[in-house]
Amino acid sequence: MHIQALALYEMETVSQLWRLQHVAYRLEAEIIGFQEIPPLMDTIETLQNCGETFYGCMDGEGELLGAVAVAKEEENTLTITRMMVHPNHFRQGIAAALMSHVFEQYPHVPRYIVSTGTLNQPAVNLYTKFGFKPVEVVQIAPGVELTTFHKS
Repeated sequence: MHIQALALYEMETVSQLWRLQHVAYRLEAEIIGFQEIPPLMDTIETLQNCGETFYGCMDGEGELLGAVAVAKEEENTLTITRMMVHPNHFRQGIAAALMSHVFEQYPHVPRYIVSTGTLNQPAVNLYTKFGFKPVEVVQIAPGVELTTFHKS
């Protein structure tokens, strides 16, 4: 297992990422009871043009097991925009390895931001384990809340 930057101009890479994203975010949609999660609306083209930087966790055969995406929207802030692990590879440390990789790639960023469905307990546990603190809860649909976390 190793982590590398993903080249979204390579059709095989972006296709694997799109498939992984749809499997992972469909599961989150079920957990939080909200089907309109933005990553589920992505096409291969919108993924390629999203402007985010992706890192993928690959197995020895080049299969994408998990991925994280980041965006630097402000000078002093890095936003973790997506975190996904294939359900067949849950609880193998992939999300934690991807989080660690982000911190290694961007060690001098003063503030990191991430958001997830409030009911997505595995994601909430991951982010709090890495020192993120909840700063805002927003209702995005009736009965559906999104929690934003910061880490300084």
